[in-house]
Amino acid sequence: MPTDIDQTGAPVHEHLLTRHNRHGHDAALAAATAEVGRFLDGRTTPRSAASPSSLAAATAAVDLDTPLGTLEAALDEVRRLYLDHAVGYHHPRYLAHLNCPVTLPALAAETLATSVNTAVETWDQGTSACLIEQRLLDWVCGLVGFDPSPGTSPDGVFTSGGTQSNLHGLFTAREARLARPGTGDRCARLPRLRIVTGPHAHLSVHKAARLLGLAPDAVTVLPGTDDRMDPAALADALAAIASTGDEVAAVVALAGTTDHGAIDPLADIARVCREHDVWLHVDAAYGGGLLVSSTHRGLLDGIEHADSVTVDFHKTFFLPVAASALLLRDGAGFRHSTVNADYLNPADGDTHAVDKSLQTTRRFDALKLWMTLRVLGADGIGRLLDDAIAAAGRVASMVAADPELELVRRPALSTILFRPRPPGCRDGEADGLVRPVRDAMFAEGRSLVAATLVDGRPCLKLTVLDPTLTDTDAAAVLTEVRRTAAHLHRDAVRDRRPHAATGVVG
Repeated sequence: MPTDIDQTGAPVHEHLLTRHNRHGHDAALAAATAEVGRFLDGRTTPRSAASPSSLAAATAAVDLDTPLGTLEAALDEVRRLYLDHAVGYHHPRYLAHLNCPVTLPALAAETLATSVNTAVETWDQGTSACLIEQRLLDWVCGLVGFDPSPGTSPDGVFTSGGTQSNLHGLFTAREARLARPGTGDRCARLPRLRIVTGPHAHLSVHKAARLLGLAPDAVTVLPGTDDRMDPAALADALAAIASTGDEVAAVVALAGTTDHGAIDPLADIARVCREHDVWLHVDAAYGGGLLVSSTHRGLLDGIEHADSVTVDFHKTFFLPVAASALLLRDGAGFRHSTVNADYLNPADGDTHAVDKSLQTTRRFDALKLWMTLRVLGADGIGRLLDDAIAAAGRVASMVAADPELELVRRPALSTILFRPRPPGCRDGEADGLVRPVRDAMFAEGRSLVAATLVDGRPCLKLTVLDPTLTDTDAAAVLTEVRRTAAHLHRDAVRDRRPHAATGVVG
């Protein structure tokens, strides 16, 4: 078979998007849209009840060396392997993790950016996309409160997510610290650098320390108060580290912890960091949406004093994954990320997006934020988050009023932590029910919740990022929790009873 012919006998060039194949583009998007429609209309639960083993077997059975030849056949296969079993974050009974429903303008932007396939690297590749991206970065820096001052200019860069944003922020902090005068050369100082954070820092902080070549014990985790960093404990820790001759590369404060939604006292932490002359990075991957909230913006007071900030737009700005940004109070810090290459950095004095990024090829993810902002406005995005927070508050009240549930934490943002407590269930038994309840609900697929540890004890977690969540849907999820917990508790009690004939338990 000639190499330019596909399995159906059609030229393979017909599968490329060109100006000669507009009809093919329209047909492909229409077919994909139809599949999304079936996914939305046909799904009565947030996930199917298919077992991981059955899905793994079906996927492994596909012969990737034998193409199907047509888009219709490929979509049919993808429907069976993926869409029929994909977790539906849009579903009202999905309350597990930090996944949000997404705006329609952002989906339109995805189609535009993907079809045009812009790479936001250099001016000669990105042109107008680079301008839109930079305009948005300037705007978000303004939301944070990064005002230009003599000798500084705030700036940012879009990233693939909070993990990359935190890594890049801590890399910049590390380089800024090592650029200061110190005892010993760079290699001697690197193992003595420390990162100080609170008790609920995201795993990416610890991962970043490892990737940045710091010592295994480089991350100092301070005890907290009410799930938040204690500024007094921070001051003591910074003084103690300095007294040993070690150096602090950065303090990482949290504006929305993953499990609790807690927001550290940013203004007080910033004051301590200024007094000790250390870099402050604020991880606002979860809480960054509060920047556009007319009701809750005050929770972020003090964020303007940070040296760097992480914001995930694919969480509380309701954009599709992935869209995040690292913001610097002084954009000159991006010089630490710049590596010149003749094929990307022509010596014409221009600054290119690749000069700031850890990535080279990057998608034009900024367009999702641009179109959402231009349609809804900042206030509209903020109202979506406000509605989600209000819904979480109502769900917490429902949990608190339920005698078969134990509220562990009221939501600081939109996360509810609780335990099932069926009638006759003791403390230790309640702890033991958490993971089995979560696993059983996941296997059934009717309602999805998450599980975590709070103060060393397991609990269930509901994360509300759906502004349209109704009390009826929330009650249905809680009913599933109660039903599942009661069933598992009855089985456990039955298994502990002595058998009549033998007197043996179990």
